[in-house]
Amino acid sequence: CLWCYTNNTCIDYPVRSILPPSSLCSLSNARWGVCWINFEALIIAIAVVAGLILVSVGACCCYCCYCRRRSRSRPDEEEERVARKREERRLQSLQRKHERKLKHDEIRKKYGLLQDSDNPYSRFENE
Repeated sequence: CLWCYTNNTCIDYPVRSILPPSSLCSLSNARWGVCWINFEALIIAIAVVAGLILVSVGACCCYCCYCRRRSRSRPDEEEERVARKREERRLQSLQRKHERKLKHDEIRKKYGLLQDSDNPYSRFENE
């Protein structure tokens, strides 16, 4: 049903066209189905809803295609950086351990506590 306020008549809706032609009734005076739904307001509301849906679908596509691809490459770089730092710390730790061992061996040698590799079971003499 197409209600027209200009002549207060209910006309069968012209199904061949999406919008009613202006020869039947002007768009501002045409009401659809029930008398309170204005065609102009209906068209604007449908356009706004369709626009919001298109924008949200576009935003989701951009997020899925571009942002995730970029974020996937970052963890690889991040993992490599963390692995390099871990290896550097391990090497520094080994170097410090070797330096400590040399220093302790030097102190043992100074006080005569360093055992000879020839005879590891030598007797310790207390003077």
